[in-house]
Amino acid sequence: MPGAGVNAPLEFTSTYIADGPVNYARVGNPTWSAFEEALGGLEGGDALVFSSGMAAVSAALSLVPLGGAVVVPSHAYNGTTSLLDQLAATGAAVVRRVDPTDQDAVRTALDGAALLWIESPTNPMLEVSDIPALVAMARECGALTVCDNTFATPLVQQPLADGVDVVLHSVTKYLSGHSDVILGALVTPSTDAGRELHARLSTARLLGGAIAGPMETWLALRGLRTLHVRLERATGNARELAARLEGHPAVTRTRYPGFGAIIAIEVEGGPDAAERVATATTLWTHATSLGGVESQIERRRRYPAEPETVPEALLRLSVGIEDVEDLWRDLDRALTGR
Repeated sequence: MPGAGVNAPLEFTSTYIADGPVNYARVGNPTWSAFEEALGGLEGGDALVFSSGMAAVSAALSLVPLGGAVVVPSHAYNGTTSLLDQLAATGAAVVRRVDPTDQDAVRTALDGAALLWIESPTNPMLEVSDIPALVAMARECGALTVCDNTFATPLVQQPLADGVDVVLHSVTKYLSGHSDVILGALVTPSTDAGRELHARLSTARLLGGAIAGPMETWLALRGLRTLHVRLERATGNARELAARLEGHPAVTRTRYPGFGAIIAIEVEGGPDAAERVATATTLWTHATSLGGVESQIERRRRYPAEPETVPEALLRLSVGIEDVEDLWRDLDRALTGR
């Protein structure tokens, strides 16, 4: 429309005049709608924005009946696994942990399960799953599937196209991309079954009060507009750094799935050496998050919730969009102690 703004409007309101499509802001907001339309278009479904990634995780797990079994990767985001542990401790759920790359183990664990939780690549071990194969197994067992697509983003994979029932994002990470908002999202297929799940998840958001602020949602929508160029640059940097780290004398193992902008490395000297590397960088930010324009580094086993199978000296690198040679000089200097 001539004269219209090129950006979606930012609407601050808690209530609406009666007899319209929405009467209260816990039900809807035009800024939500703009973001949900954009993310839904990227994932090929219908999106719902939540107040945080964990709010989205909680809503997704609300699909599990009381006492139902959830199959989850042995290595996954520790917020997800901590919530599952809490549910298991109260008898609200049964948790079965498996290696997602071991399809026989997944098939066995799915017997009688209500939900298969997929995270590919996994956090922080970067294991990659065969999503279509796992979805087929879950369907045979009558289990729903949720896929956390935070690391890959919809630019790399669209799990709904592989038959996944619900896609989850920590919008805080790559989608918003600037380390300045906390948001989550769920996306369901545009099918009859998907619309039924969408309605249940929308109700969970409404009654649980896990609603997003319009300012945060507007910032996430603005970030989403540059996702392609940010991820392209960060991925290019990550590929180059992963190749160089493979031969570094201070690195005992490099994990990189060949796509995306997350690398995991194990360093010589154990956890103390890994901590020294993380604190010695100047361009890399020593921080716990990921997916921002700035590169971030952290030893994951500093957190008690991380599984013991995550190596003590493992560093997770979230590669940003800085000059790759600057990133390499800073990281190499920290690794070599110069």
